[in-house]
Amino acid sequence: MIDRRTFTRAVGLGAGTTALSLAALPQTAGAAPAAGTAPAAGSAEASAAAPVAPRTGFARLAQVRAGVLDVGYAEDGPADGPAVICLHGWPYDIHSYVDVAPLLAAQGYRVIVPYLRGHGSTRFLSDRTTRNAQQSAVALDVLALMDALGIRRAVLAGFDWGSRTADIIAALWPERVKALVSVSGYLITDVRMQKEPLAPAAEHTWWYQFYFATERGRMAMENRDKRRELCRLVWQQVSPTWAFDDAVFDRTAAAFDNPDYAAIVIHNYRWRLGLAEGEHRYDQLERRLAARPKIAVPTVTLDPGRDPFTAPGGGTAYRDFFTGPYLHRTLPDVGHNVPQEAPEDFVRAVLDADRL
Repeated sequence: MIDRRTFTRAVGLGAGTTALSLAALPQTAGAAPAAGTAPAAGSAEASAAAPVAPRTGFARLAQVRAGVLDVGYAEDGPADGPAVICLHGWPYDIHSYVDVAPLLAAQGYRVIVPYLRGHGSTRFLSDRTTRNAQQSAVALDVLALMDALGIRRAVLAGFDWGSRTADIIAALWPERVKALVSVSGYLITDVRMQKEPLAPAAEHTWWYQFYFATERGRMAMENRDKRRELCRLVWQQVSPTWAFDDAVFDRTAAAFDNPDYAAIVIHNYRWRLGLAEGEHRYDQLERRLAARPKIAVPTVTLDPGRDPFTAPGGGTAYRDFFTGPYLHRTLPDVGHNVPQEAPEDFVRAVLDADRL
């Protein structure tokens, strides 16, 4: 670990984020300086309030063969530090963690941020491998990555596809998970339940899922310009308060040019609706997941208040799925891409989960 003064000097935040209150970060969430107290000149608090240069990349990028993939990933922090694996969702990439990674690294963590299958520099090792994006296959990718990197246990933290993947590993392989941060709570999919219609307003929010069930949607995802337009529209709809710019979007959109991107995205959403088959070798895992297994590892769940997918009730809809040490927080003015919109809150959740 490093001290707070060094931590403050080491970190800058990315475009579109608010200035980080670095001096407060290691404290339990909710702690705040006394009202009316001004930071002393030259203090860590004063330095944190000053403008900082945007972060556009990571300390290190690497590739490793793991399972059926050659996985591209970003890494930061000491090689012998406790591991945190940060998992992105759709339509995002590793840059969702461009601000989170150095903050965690400055706290002594070894931070690993992989491109999921079909994204960025991650490639299938064989042309004969099925371009399958069912949930258990993606979870096994992360376990294979941990094995390839010599990581026995890690804190897993994610949102969207990343939350689902982290939830699955925590539920089925809890010995590999030291703690969990899951945005939007319990996201393990039961395909049979997905056949039931939602309220019309909720179905409207999922418009792209139904678009991807059509050949028009598949063709749009295979067209570079159309998929970028579609993904940017999703960013705007699910993160209505996030003032990202062209450069921020373009850095992530480069990951959509992976040759398997369209196939992976289309299969994921069609599989969820029961419109595409999975592979039989994953059937046993999917049966276990359909039983909605409980998660007993220490967990922090985060609900972004401006995300249209956030379930009502302040986490009550999924509370019973978490049986171990547990904290829940709502982030009122944050949208779907929590780690990039609110990196300080995400980092604090990781630190608190690791202390539970």
